[in-house]
Amino acid sequence: MVKIAVAGGTGQVAQEIIAALVAVKKHDIFILSRNVSALSSAPGVTVRAVNYDDKPDLAEALRGVHTVLSFIQLLSDPENNSQKNLIDASILAGVKRFAPSEWGRFSNIASQPGLFLNYLAFPHRTAKHVVPLNTMFDFEKQRAIVVEGHDFVMTFTTVQDLATVVTEAVDYVGEWPVIGGVSGNRVTVSQILKIGERVRGRPFAIDTVKLEDLEAGKLKTSWTLETRHPSVSEDQAAEALKSVLISTLLSGAKGAWDVSDEFNRILPEYKFTQMEDFLGKR
Repeated sequence: MVKIAVAGGTGQVAQEIIAALVAVKKHDIFILSRNVSALSSAPGVTVRAVNYDDKPDLAEALRGVHTVLSFIQLLSDPENNSQKNLIDASILAGVKRFAPSEWGRFSNIASQPGLFLNYLAFPHRTAKHVVPLNTMFDFEKQRAIVVEGHDFVMTFTTVQDLATVVTEAVDYVGEWPVIGGVSGNRVTVSQILKIGERVRGRPFAIDTVKLEDLEAGKLKTSWTLETRHPSVSEDQAAEALKSVLISTLLSGAKGAWDVSDEFNRILPEYKFTQMEDFLGKR
């Protein structure tokens, strides 16, 4: 049993992981929050108010903590000052493990899982806390957006698999890897399209975009993303969704979604949910 602090514990992914940690009934879990009134303490979880601008206060809150899982919202803090202060405070408090807020790619990190496989089931909800979001692969409407000349590799992992890996990683007695990739499914764009054809019964309609247009901030497609993340305001949604789609396609073409598998190797017995099995049930 160890003491685990969760920073930014109100987010969707954080809630999925907290629920998984609570379910194993092994650890003392508490949430660090700026606003305690916004949180209801679930069984097995306590909440503590903190000021992320006050390193001594943070360090005091972290006394005796073994593992810190950070889910601090980076969109509202582009300079990442809150997380930097949390890292400094963790060092002062003698925290053994720290997982920074890089969970969704949507160091000493609990996991980099690629893109959540759950999103490919849009608009169907497949997790308790993570809401459906659409991507450039629209299985519901049988269409996709691809980059001309780039059949790049992407990693997809269900949020449930991620949560389970985190619970097992907390129990792991060895050192966490500096880069902690979690690779549920490693597939190329063309393989995803073939899976889509098998699951949905016919080929997808394809919009092809040029890399140079994306680099110029131009999105020449017949459709775009529709569903905003709760952290994005309605008045910013259209521009944010365009930016997300462009950056996802660009980063994919540059290899950013090909995630490593350090935690797969640490936890070799764990069986990840496979893409075709998962989507075939929706």
